[in-house]
Amino acid sequence: MQDWDIFCSVIDNYGDIGVTWRLARQLADEYGFAVRLWVDDLHSFARIAPGLDAGLPQQSLAGVDIRHWPAGDFPAVDAAAVVIEAFGCPLPERYLAAMLQRARKPVWINLEYLSAEDWVAGCHAMASPHPRLALTKHFFFPGFAGNGGGLLCERTLLARRDAWQADPAAQAQYWQALGVAPRRDGEWLVSVFCYESPAARQWLAAAINAAQPLCLLVPQGKVLPDLAAALGLNTLPQAGEVHECGAVRVHVLPLSDQDGYDRLLWSCDINIVRGEDSFVRAQWAGRPMLWHIYRQQEDAHLVKLEAFLQRYCAGLPERLSRQIHDLHLQWNRDQDITASWQALPQTLAAWQQHAQAWPQIQLADGDLAMRLVQFTEKQLQ
Repeated sequence: MQDWDIFCSVIDNYGDIGVTWRLARQLADEYGFAVRLWVDDLHSFARIAPGLDAGLPQQSLAGVDIRHWPAGDFPAVDAAAVVIEAFGCPLPERYLAAMLQRARKPVWINLEYLSAEDWVAGCHAMASPHPRLALTKHFFFPGFAGNGGGLLCERTLLARRDAWQADPAAQAQYWQALGVAPRRDGEWLVSVFCYESPAARQWLAAAINAAQPLCLLVPQGKVLPDLAAALGLNTLPQAGEVHECGAVRVHVLPLSDQDGYDRLLWSCDINIVRGEDSFVRAQWAGRPMLWHIYRQQEDAHLVKLEAFLQRYCAGLPERLSRQIHDLHLQWNRDQDITASWQALPQTLAAWQQHAQAWPQIQLADGDLAMRLVQFTEKQLQ
């Protein structure tokens, strides 16, 4: 059995661990690999994996051997045949020494952040010899369609999504369990899992006074201060609370596990998402989405956003393409999206059709795990 070690340093609470946890589970489940996942923050990890005991330094969950990555002395362990450092987190010196002890050096991969930029194709799978040690690291870039390393998607995910979306009884039971009242006439269900921003606050305030009824499903997260301000609340809303104001009713949801979040995305008409993990899962949901990308210095994030939008909107009618561009760029530039949002009913049906077709296009050349396994097998030959 091929063994893998995946290292994750949790930076923004859920994004990095979200990606590595999905990858670890998929490698163990679909390929039968022995996977160790080293994580430096088990408490954040436990919030998206409720079966995890944050107090245990070693445990097994979903077929993955989970280890706490201590801040101090790293334990003496044998290095795996394949080693992944997620998003450039530096490996412990003691583990590097263990890698050198293997008769056949491990395949060492830096799993990079997702980008749709053109330069990714030229850098994907590039080798980088270590400056001191007889080890070589390869850079693996997730990407779109045939460009780069693909996107994380389990083999059965789209079939499970289709079955869920075709089962109104299961959806009704799901909403009832969350305490969400049945949909009102003409109401849009919108999930909101984004960063705090002036654009979010302006949009919420405008939505309250708009004609279009909205039911906002808001998992606990960074947008709650904006939500409180728009609703005129003196304290942050808590999970389980329901607030109604104007055309908007808001349900604050507890942070769920990853499978539960997928069901939320599948069940909504529009999904507002953030970062990388929820961004990719919203694409697999096959529903219109608005991506709140992580802000970077000198507006580098806007370049990445525009690169994605160019791919996502390629071949679309001008009106729909402009609508999608306007919503994304205005939100991520902290501009007022009220006018663009009010125009959305005119293009929503066409956007829904595009969103449904998009996942199959992106998976035509295989998902990230498949491409990663193919790459490592070539290196191990």
